[in-house]
Amino acid sequence: MNSRTAVDAEGAWFEPEHIDELRRRLPIPYVDVVPVRTDVDGSVVEVGLLLRASGDGQIVRAIVSGRVMIHETIREAITRHVEKDLGPMALPRIPVSPVPFTVAEYFPTPGLSPFHDPRQHAISMAYIVPVDGETAPQEDALDLAWFGIDELLAESSPLDEMNGGRDLLVRRALAHVGAA
Repeated sequence: MNSRTAVDAEGAWFEPEHIDELRRRLPIPYVDVVPVRTDVDGSVVEVGLLLRASGDGQIVRAIVSGRVMIHETIREAITRHVEKDLGPMALPRIPVSPVPFTVAEYFPTPGLSPFHDPRQHAISMAYIVPVDGETAPQEDALDLAWFGIDELLAESSPLDEMNGGRDLLVRRALAHVGAA
C-alpha cells in the first residue's frame, strides 16, 4: 500500500513526514461536504453520514471532507471528495457558486474554536451538496447511512457519534436550509 500523500492534481506526492511538517507550519485548505437527499420541492429530507475509524482508533460518524489540491478548483475538490467517499455513481449536484454556507476553522489546540483536528490547522469551506445517484461507502469508510431530519435533531442523535465539531457543522447546514 502506498503511504504517500497527494498534494496536487498532476500527481506530485509528499512523503508522510513532509506533509506532517507542512501541517505543523501552514493552515491547510479543505472542503467539508454535507451530502443531502432532497424531495421534489428541493427541501432536504435526509443527510448522509459516513462511519469511519478516526485517527485515534474510535469509530465515528463523519461527513465528506478533504484537502483542496494545487491547481484544483473548489468545485473540482467537492466532486473528487464526493466520488472518493460516496462512489462514482453518487451524481452530486455541485453548487454553481463556490461560496460556502460557512467556513470552519479546525485548530490542533482544543478550545480555540468549536472545530478541532489534532493533526493540523485547517480552514474548511463547507457546502451542502444534494446527491441524486446510488451511493456506497468507499475507500476508508466502513458504512454510509442516510438519516432523516427528525433523527438528526432527536435528543439521542447520530450527530452525537461525530467528533471535532462536525456535529455542529451538520447542525449549521440544517439551519442554513431551514430544516432545523
